[in-house]
Amino acid sequence: MHTRQLSRLDRLIDQAQRAMETVLGAPLAERANPGQHEPDVVLDDDERRHAAGLMRINHVGEVCAQALYCGQATVARDPATREHLLHAAQEETDHLAWCGDRLRELDSRPSLFNPLWYGGSYAIGVLAGLRGDGWNLGFVVETERQVEAHIDEHLASLPAADARSRAILQVMKADEARHANNAEAAGARILPPPIPGLMAAASKVMKAVAYRV
Repeated sequence: MHTRQLSRLDRLIDQAQRAMETVLGAPLAERANPGQHEPDVVLDDDERRHAAGLMRINHVGEVCAQALYCGQATVARDPATREHLLHAAQEETDHLAWCGDRLRELDSRPSLFNPLWYGGSYAIGVLAGLRGDGWNLGFVVETERQVEAHIDEHLASLPAADARSRAILQVMKADEARHANNAEAAGARILPPPIPGLMAAASKVMKAVAYRV
């Protein structure tokens, strides 16, 4: 029995469905939430708002990662590269679901600008993918290294008692490092200046906005 190969149109339709689920739906994680067995302590109002702001940033980061990887996968030339990107996107779906769970526990919500974050990241992913699979994987490496860095900042900044958020971020950080290492092993090219700097500047703007809105 032959497996039907998806056409470019099929993949675009699939990506549109993924976008709707990411931005408007409630993605389901394949793995258990790492924070579920940690005590859900009561934070004071300032701690709760700060933790929610940080987890909203991380939620936006996962929205952007979904869009970036799906955009890249849509135009990837090599089936192995496409599979690599889609596998990473699935693990990012776990992160997205976990961050959404934690935001609800903190009586907060995702960023109101998630459709904008998704659309911009998807466009960047497509443009990266059109340059070739080596650049495609290079964007994965740079994205994941920058995400690792901001997760480290959040782990240092979270309220000391917020063990649930901390447990989620620690697993996320390990996953991001593995995605970057796998992309490097698969032949990622090092992105030239000024691309990493532009990515960091865009991320800084996103974090400032998402913390509040």
